[in-house]
Amino acid sequence: MYNKIRLIAFLFFMSHCSFAQEGVAVYSDYLSDNYYLIHPSMAGAANCAKIRLTARKQWFGQEDAPELQTLSFNGRVGEKAGAGIILFNDKNGYHSQKGVKFTYAYHLMFSRDEIDLNQLSFGISGGLIQSQLDETEFRQSGDFDPIIDGTIVQKDSYFNIDFGASYNYLDFYVHGTVKNAIETRRDIYTEYESDNLRKYLFSSGYVFGDQDRILWEPSILFQLVEKTKEKSIDINMKAYKNFDFGKLWGGLSYRRSFDSAEYTNGSGVSKQRLQYFTPIVGVNFNNFMFAYTYSHVSGAMKFDNGGYHQITLGINLFCKPEKYECYCPAIN
Repeated sequence: MYNKIRLIAFLFFMSHCSFAQEGVAVYSDYLSDNYYLIHPSMAGAANCAKIRLTARKQWFGQEDAPELQTLSFNGRVGEKAGAGIILFNDKNGYHSQKGVKFTYAYHLMFSRDEIDLNQLSFGISGGLIQSQLDETEFRQSGDFDPIIDGTIVQKDSYFNIDFGASYNYLDFYVHGTVKNAIETRRDIYTEYESDNLRKYLFSSGYVFGDQDRILWEPSILFQLVEKTKEKSIDINMKAYKNFDFGKLWGGLSYRRSFDSAEYTNGSGVSKQRLQYFTPIVGVNFNNFMFAYTYSHVSGAMKFDNGGYHQITLGINLFCKPEKYECYCPAIN
């Protein structure tokens, strides 16, 4: 029984990387020209207003497998301000959450003219989130647990904020964000639930190459969960190729956790870190964008041999005729 509990805990760790996933979880969807999804300071930072719809599904063929859908819109409001909204629905077995986030961003331009990109941005998002725990199937085995009612669907709503800053200079960019910045009590998981869901994100990248041939974009994303001290890093590489019809692009992302989980292997106890590879491919046609990502978990212990599939659809609106003279796909 003890080994079974440890295995379940290990699989939960491997599939989430952290228990503090309230709000929009940080996967690899930001690489689909969707940095606003994780960095509020990117609201209205680009040359166009952007609509992005994502759908993510894990472990096809498994009942109640994790899935996530997001719908976001962000754009410029006036010369220096940006605004955005994110709607999301996240389901993982008996637990689910729905929410909405509203964002305001302020952009300071230090360029000497309108074609050189030198922009410092600040953003803040306020979100209302409803968490739900379905206990109606918990007692099918007949075992009694005094803290489980077994006949109700528990719900609790709460408010939280994200804030951060971005700096875009020609072909270089850097972002920093604090997610779930305020401590929040959610009365679903009783005393086992922490008030502190704070997470820190830092990402940076650089674009180089030949605009008439191939552009390359190496980047990283570092995550730190304050309560548990869990850390992980994404190492990414993307490539862009221009065609007459638009742009074709693709890339590879590697995520690795600095922390490990223990599991029994028959002869003793082993450790394994979360690590998975995510290839991504996308195309831009006029003002439309389509991207597909597939994440594959690596390691001896995993829940399923299948991977995590995600599709992103996007539309760019109200684009300015002038573009910055830089290799900056997230802005131009």
